[in-house]
Amino acid sequence: MRTRPTEIAQKLKEITEQGLFSARSGNIPTWCPGCGYFGIHHGLTTAIHKMGLKHHEVVIVSGIGCAGRYPFFSSTYGLHTVHGRALPVATGVKLARPELTVFAVGGDGDGLGIGGGHLPHIARRNVDVNYILFDNSIYGLTKGQPSPSSPLGFKTKASPQGTKDQPLNGTLMALSYGATFVARLFAGNPDQIAEVLTQAVQHKGFAFLHVYTSCVTFDKEFKTWEHLKKWVHPLPKDHETSDIKQAIVLAMDDPFAMGIIYKKARRLGPPENGG
Repeated sequence: MRTRPTEIAQKLKEITEQGLFSARSGNIPTWCPGCGYFGIHHGLTTAIHKMGLKHHEVVIVSGIGCAGRYPFFSSTYGLHTVHGRALPVATGVKLARPELTVFAVGGDGDGLGIGGGHLPHIARRNVDVNYILFDNSIYGLTKGQPSPSSPLGFKTKASPQGTKDQPLNGTLMALSYGATFVARLFAGNPDQIAEVLTQAVQHKGFAFLHVYTSCVTFDKEFKTWEHLKKWVHPLPKDHETSDIKQAIVLAMDDPFAMGIIYKKARRLGPPENGG
């Protein structure tokens, strides 16, 4: 049954009256129709609204790529930086203004490719930044080359014979580097994104949110909406988020389990007595 225009108008009116669009800017997102980034955008803006965060006390830092445009679509402060450098810039913002809520956003190419060397250090330092990795396993802005998270054999115009490199596991990397809050999420579930982001902001330390999403323009065979909806599933009911070993095994053996994988309370700064 098709939704009538009057029903859509009524729904938009209700959303507007609830203030859910308040964290969005007047700029209309320029992502491709059907892109998973819209779901991530909805999840983040919803979290900002529901937490009652003052927009002038929030900073969203991006690099280059389709996710690099994000700050233009938010009514918060934003920094559109250079390729792969969202994390060091976000670190600088947080150190200079620790009272601000800081989000860093970027794609898998930006964050696991040219910017991959920054993830270990922000994680081991446990900087209080919330990093959202938009992972569609492809370079979308530069027309569809394979990325660090593309699967073996993935065929693109730049890899007509299929990729030969083992894909990187962003979730496993964050866990091994010492991130104290690690979650894996699905762009098709913006409500869960908003819920987990709320917990990430409340967590004092580095939060890594690995979001699986689709590139509807250049990926017709791997992370399609049809495939992701079949593959993703909730974490096992007996999963213990405080168990780092269990989290690592899950990250390796069950790559499509969604939710908070690891969460640990940890004091910011160096350990006491040098221990």
